[in-house]
Amino acid sequence: MKITRISVYKTPLPYVGGTYGWGRGNAISTALASVVVIDTDAGLQGCGEFTPCGENYMVAHSEGVEAAARLLVPALIGEDPRQVARIEQIMDATIQGHGYAKAPIDAACWDILGQSLNAPLWLLLGGKLTDGAPMYRVAPHNSPEETVTEMQAHRAAGYRQFQIKVGADWATDIERIRATVPLLQPGEKAIADANQGWHVDEAIRVTRATRDLDYILEQPCKTYEECQQVRRRTDLPMKLDECVTGIHAAQRIVADRGAEICCLKISNLGGLSKARRVRDYLIDNRIAVVAEDTWGGEIATATLSHFAASTPEEWLINTTDLHNYNTRSTGTPAPRTANGRLFASDTPGLGVTPDFESLGDPVAIHE
Repeated sequence: MKITRISVYKTPLPYVGGTYGWGRGNAISTALASVVVIDTDAGLQGCGEFTPCGENYMVAHSEGVEAAARLLVPALIGEDPRQVARIEQIMDATIQGHGYAKAPIDAACWDILGQSLNAPLWLLLGGKLTDGAPMYRVAPHNSPEETVTEMQAHRAAGYRQFQIKVGADWATDIERIRATVPLLQPGEKAIADANQGWHVDEAIRVTRATRDLDYILEQPCKTYEECQQVRRRTDLPMKLDECVTGIHAAQRIVADRGAEICCLKISNLGGLSKARRVRDYLIDNRIAVVAEDTWGGEIATATLSHFAASTPEEWLINTTDLHNYNTRSTGTPAPRTANGRLFASDTPGLGVTPDFESLGDPVAIHE
């Protein structure tokens, strides 16, 4: 089997809530999805997606996928997409870094591999170890009162884990945390996610003012070193996100026991192939994980669903239904969700096909 064509599509994904605020002064109303479709001489077609949460989130840009595809095509056309390890090696040898731009190509090849073997992706990743991954839901920057109302709506929809966006104004963030965390019901979790937004002194002030509450502190500051400064001053469980960039970062976290939880954004780690290795290393060293990505529609969520399903339930904190944050789709059918859980399809491959009606015409076709 050989790759004969690589096409890139782009489509806007408007946020269902109007404006999505996070971190220090960041807000988006529409994300821009990049979908890669790979065709083969066997008639099989695979897809993958990368969608950044804003145009400069985590040094990733929506234009990067199109640029990377243009550079990678001469090396990938004619290769067997089922040889996912070889495809990964070729991409890394051709372009150093820019893993987010390689991630949808990597996912598309895994999709084709699954279809060729008549097997769902979760089976190829090791088997179904979590049947229905627990999901969290985000409450973006709003007033404490609005955040409480949003949490109540999410609870009514079946969610039991809530990510409360903080990191803008530390004094207001204290109010937001104190207004929401005490409302948790038995079995629920709250994560206060600063998205790198606080300076060290601000993070220390927040944790000191909320030390009587039980919640998870996520990525309070920009760098790993700053997060560790805060960690030494609080007994709250810490979740690291943006600074979990690959296996070397994971090795440092393990050596330092630098977090209780690591958020694994597939695109941030360079694709499903690399994310799987980082996940397994962390779990082998008894650090729990979150299966996530930067943003996305149905294709990105389908990839997440298989990644989450193949993660041991004991070590999987949660995942998320990215496609339900948007009013527009990238693929069909949408992954199944029920009672606050995300389920991986048993259909071969990713179990989703591109929604070409929504995607429109490709922005680039490489043959």
